[in-house]
Amino acid sequence: MSERILLVDDEQAILFAMRDYFTAYGYEVDCSREVEEAEALLANIHYDVVIADMRLTGLNGTEGLRILEYVRERCPWTSVIILTAYGFPEVESEAVKRGVDAFLRKPKPLPQIAQVVFGLLESKPREIQK
Repeated sequence: MSERILLVDDEQAILFAMRDYFTAYGYEVDCSREVEEAEALLANIHYDVVIADMRLTGLNGTEGLRILEYVRERCPWTSVIILTAYGFPEVESEAVKRGVDAFLRKPKPLPQIAQVVFGLLESKPREIQK
């Protein structure tokens, strides 16, 4: 069984590019454009990694923190990466406090994001993976 990634971003072009990139590496990839859809997927499917944009709505959105909190409460073994183009130190600090595995600033080349994903998956103890 291949490892599974959930991508959460409000920009369709980013979802398509990331899905195609990770699918080429053999990952199963699901995409969501909103928090509620992401939560529904997380409630029904085991993901090894969630990559979420911090801001899905509005100028001051912090939906990525909500997704992070949901994952930490219900799927503690799932790694979470938050991407943001608006990296305020307070938000990054809050993400770290809530247990984010990586906090990356956009734009970030896909190979660099992939290296973070690969590193997180390699560092997981085998008995935790499926």
